[in-house]
Amino acid sequence: MMKTIYPTRLAGALLALSTVLMGGCMVGPDYHRPPVATPAMWKELPGWIEAQPAAEVPKGDWWTAFNDPLINELEPLVSVSNQTVRQDYANYQQALAEVRLARSALFPTIGINGSATRERSSTGNLSSSVLAGGAGVGNFQRINNAGSLEANASWAPDLWGLVRRNIEQNAATAQASQATLANATLSEQIALANAVIDLRVTDANIDLLTHTVDAFEQSLRVVADQDKAGTVPPSDLVSAQTQLESAQSSLIALGVARAQYVHAIAVLVGRNPEELDVPTNTTLPTLPSVPVSVPSTLLQRRPDIAAAERQMAAQNAAIGVAVAAYYPTISLSALDGFTQSPLAGLLHIANYVWSLGGQASETLFDGGQRSAQVDAAKASYDAALANYRGTVLTAFQGVENDLAGLRILAQQAEVLERAVRDATRGTEIARNEYQAGTVDFTTVATAQATQLNLQQTALNVQQTRLLDAASLIGDLGGGWSDSELGDPRKMGQRQVSP
Repeated sequence: MMKTIYPTRLAGALLALSTVLMGGCMVGPDYHRPPVATPAMWKELPGWIEAQPAAEVPKGDWWTAFNDPLINELEPLVSVSNQTVRQDYANYQQALAEVRLARSALFPTIGINGSATRERSSTGNLSSSVLAGGAGVGNFQRINNAGSLEANASWAPDLWGLVRRNIEQNAATAQASQATLANATLSEQIALANAVIDLRVTDANIDLLTHTVDAFEQSLRVVADQDKAGTVPPSDLVSAQTQLESAQSSLIALGVARAQYVHAIAVLVGRNPEELDVPTNTTLPTLPSVPVSVPSTLLQRRPDIAAAERQMAAQNAAIGVAVAAYYPTISLSALDGFTQSPLAGLLHIANYVWSLGGQASETLFDGGQRSAQVDAAKASYDAALANYRGTVLTAFQGVENDLAGLRILAQQAEVLERAVRDATRGTEIARNEYQAGTVDFTTVATAQATQLNLQQTALNVQQTRLLDAASLIGDLGGGWSDSELGDPRKMGQRQVSP
């Protein structure tokens, strides 16, 4: 009678047993998200807007609110070409692999071993008459073939939840990596928007100084003509020349800043600095109006807060891993197969072998090692908790700063707009009075310098308002929500492209 043994039968028994034992207890504390005090409204707003995520927050391509063609063209490249984002994507993929690695410990390890040997052996001395029909003795040798074919399995049942806590820890870590990837993407996108804003303001500043240089050259020609006529003192000509040269110097210096902004934009989209050439464009991006919901929505909308919360969950699971070390370790093993020497008839029922075994171990004394590991895990959780609450407070601070900046700078922009109009009119009056001979050139130079300073200040305020708007979008979480985090039960089973 012949009998064939398959490894699946051996595995079936262990899997059935694993189904029962995996329902065992899990030592260590179960995770509950700790409460965080959140204000009812933003300090900088007279009231608050009830959270309506579908309508009240930037979603998807939030950068289109700036209405800038360069921002719209380059922002989608950040998520696929930015090297910081790609690094965090690789870290996320590693975290998913760690989840699969931890989950594999729930199941038995099954293998097949096969071996074959061929050897020569001696049976001792036989008489030569037996071998050759004559006198004397001889040494008889023979060739022997042997072999085995065995399936083996081993399994350590997760009686105390050590493996499940490991899975929980790694899944939470993977979710934290996913949130970190989202945060890196948002941060680099905000950085790109800031760089483009800075570039546009620099171009506007270059345009302003170019017109200023033209105006100063015209003033110098007037002064030079009057100097030749002897109607003005020589100091007027020197003052006009100095004023023009100072403006020319400032105009040249802006070229350095412009080149640096273009290089920064290139790196943010994963290109070499020399590969990107951005034409001059003096049109500033549109200042977006960003609706603000209640502060508590930041807990769901900020990827850095989600990452900190998931790190806290991972540290909580680590406590259970440390506590599980107090309990005995149990492992089961089994072997099923055939062995035969000589090899012929290996799969015969007479050569069928099997074995079952179990092993248990428990540490009786470790000098306080396990208690120290538990204490260390609890301390790590407390640190993660403090980091989480600190991240939330920092998020509130960032939004309040952005709102305060937008409110105050809007008032300053209104005043500067009137001041620029008045300064422009004052320059025209001073220039006319100088040509009429009623004032000296110092009055004209002072009026022109005042006008230029106010125009540059107005540009800087507009730049800061645009940067604050971009910062506010980032501090509100952009278009992200923690609902996008992967299901921890399915972590490691799917791939997410950057």
